[in-house]
Amino acid sequence: MRVVNDWTYQCKCFLMIVVIALLALPAYASSNWPSFRGTGARGVVEVAKTPVKWNVQTGENIRWKTPIPGLAHSSPIVWGDRLFVTTAVSTDSDPLLRVGLYGESPEHPEKLIHEFKVYCLDRATGKVLWHHTAHSGIPKVKRHIKSTHANCTPATDGKHVVAFFGSEGLYCYDFSGKLQWKNDLGLLDAGAFNSKEIQWAFGSSPIIHEDLAIVQCDVNNQSFVAAYHMKSGELAWKVLRDSLPAWATPTVHKGKNRTQLILNGTHDIVSYNPATGDQFWKFTGNSLIATPTPFVAHDLVFIAAGYRPIKPIYAIRIDAMGDISLKEGTKSNEYVAWSELRRGPYMPTPIVYGDHLFVAQDNGILSCYEAETGKKVYRKRIAGSAAGAYTASPVAAGGKLYFTSEDGDIHVLEASSEYKLLATNSMGEVCLATPAIAGDTLFIRTQHHVFAIAE
Repeated sequence: MRVVNDWTYQCKCFLMIVVIALLALPAYASSNWPSFRGTGARGVVEVAKTPVKWNVQTGENIRWKTPIPGLAHSSPIVWGDRLFVTTAVSTDSDPLLRVGLYGESPEHPEKLIHEFKVYCLDRATGKVLWHHTAHSGIPKVKRHIKSTHANCTPATDGKHVVAFFGSEGLYCYDFSGKLQWKNDLGLLDAGAFNSKEIQWAFGSSPIIHEDLAIVQCDVNNQSFVAAYHMKSGELAWKVLRDSLPAWATPTVHKGKNRTQLILNGTHDIVSYNPATGDQFWKFTGNSLIATPTPFVAHDLVFIAAGYRPIKPIYAIRIDAMGDISLKEGTKSNEYVAWSELRRGPYMPTPIVYGDHLFVAQDNGILSCYEAETGKKVYRKRIAGSAAGAYTASPVAAGGKLYFTSEDGDIHVLEASSEYKLLATNSMGEVCLATPAIAGDTLFIRTQHHVFAIAE
């Protein structure tokens, strides 16, 4: 009897130790943000206690702040105890950057040597663990003065980090910072489609699906989508695309019956088999410039664009097949659940939280729709008439929406059917990068720093 009791006691002790150990695990054990807008580009963390208010000046809810040199709009990504960002560093200590709403298309040649760099930070402290120069040289294309030479958000699978610098190449590192492989994808001129001498720099971010790194390269010279083996960098497949320049990031969605690679492109929206590049469906009739990234919610693929004359929002059923284009004068069909042709965003990717779709224009006008039906719920300017310009895409956590203006004001709204502004927090710096959320922490990349913000 003593033996049984001793054994029972030991089991209870062991279980108690396991429970304590699990409770002691850091929050990042089950919360990663592996690519642009997180898993599936949805931008949402359902269960999180992210803060409503913070203060950069006083340090309220600011966990850490780390300076990052150079100029970049790429977003941070997070996996485990690591955070990764990219940047382009030149000898110009104050590179030209003009934000705000303006119509002209000025480019900046910037004939200076740049170092295209990858940074790895400790997630808990912000300490720089390593940084490496992927490439050094004069940029092969010019940039828009609102753009940078490091617009593409990196991607990770927990073992590797893939960084894409457009015409300067695709690079893969392991978590210790060792270069695994690199690929030169040629000149990627994502400039103005109607004036090819105007160059704006590249903007589509890579994604990782299983053992493949996938890139969407919609450019002036020859558009394509391609997949590369993560282990070797060798080409797995490549499909040429009849598409003008676009800056959207591709998305992979794993459904019950199939896995799709979905691309938002100029003129056409296309779904491919990510393992082979074979086409599932195609929608013709998109805007001339596509920047927002596709994502899936409520078994619908939400895709938007905002270049006149049409500024569409499409909700496409995930079981679509073949040519699903709308007939003239219609807004839906067997596979297009609903559409709106006047309210699509030019830069920010929309977001679905709960039953609602939130679409922010680059001028700060926010529209809320019923996600499954497209019924308009409200339309209102964020934070009043002085909302400013918006390039970063919204993210959400714990019932809150975060909208980041180019001036660095982050507006926190209640994610509901009623417009309710909870707080406005100033970062004190220009901010065009989309925030990342992991655990209960917001990671915000401004013009000069990366911040960790948590209660």
